[in-house]
Amino acid sequence: MNAIVNQMLFRKVDAAPLCWLLPPRCIVCAAPGLPGRDLCAGCHAALPRQRHACPRCALPLPEASTCGHCLQHPPPLDAMHAAFDYAFPLDRLLPRLKFHRDFAAGRVLVQAMAEHFATLPRPQALIPLPLHRNRLRRRGYDQALELARPLARALGLPLGDDVLERCKPTRAQSTLDAEARQHNLQGAFRILPGVSVPAQVVLFDDVMTTGATLHAAAQVLHDAGVQQVHAWVCARVA
Repeated sequence: MNAIVNQMLFRKVDAAPLCWLLPPRCIVCAAPGLPGRDLCAGCHAALPRQRHACPRCALPLPEASTCGHCLQHPPPLDAMHAAFDYAFPLDRLLPRLKFHRDFAAGRVLVQAMAEHFATLPRPQALIPLPLHRNRLRRRGYDQALELARPLARALGLPLGDDVLERCKPTRAQSTLDAEARQHNLQGAFRILPGVSVPAQVVLFDDVMTTGATLHAAAQVLHDAGVQQVHAWVCARVA
C-alpha cells in the first residue's frame, strides 16, 4: 500500500495542496524538509553535484577537459552530462527507487536533476533507455521512465518514450566486466517501426558506469540518421 501511495504522489504534477496535511520530511535524515520537497537544506547542499568532468563521458576530472580514453576512442555520444557523482546519498536513493519501489526517492531525484539540466541546451526529445519486456514484467516498472517522465514535464521537453525498444534480453550489466558489457549489448536496441526521430535528442538513464548501454542506444540512433545524440544521467560512477 505504501508503494502505491508513493507512486501516486510521485506522479502528481503539483503536490502543493498536500503540504498542509503532509509537511515535507527529509527522506535521507528525517529532518524537516525544504518547502515542497522531501529533502532538508543540509542534505540538499550536500548532494554530490558533479563539478568538472569529461564532456564526452562525464568521468569526474580535476578540471573540465576531454579524458584520454575519449580522445583515443571517441564515443558515439556527442556529449554526456551527469547531474551527480554516484556517492552518498545518491548511492542510497537510486537503489531505493530502482529495486524497492520508493517513488518518494524518485521525486527528490527529479527535483534535484531538474535544477541541473535546466541550464543545458534543450533537446528536441528526451528518450529514456527502455527495459526489456521480460525485466519490466519482473520489476513491474521502468525506473528510467519513472524519472524521465516527470523530468521532461518539469523542463517542458517532449518525452520520446515510444522511440526505442530493447529487443534483446541481456544479462545485468552490473555482473559483467567492461569487455563483456559491450558484447552483451550488441543488437539490444532498435527504433520502433514508423517512429520519426528528431535530429537532436537526449538519451536518459539513471546511472552510468562504463556507458556501454548508452553507447549501444546512441549508435542505433546515429545509424538511423539522428544528427546529434547527447545523454543525461542522474549519477555517474567514477
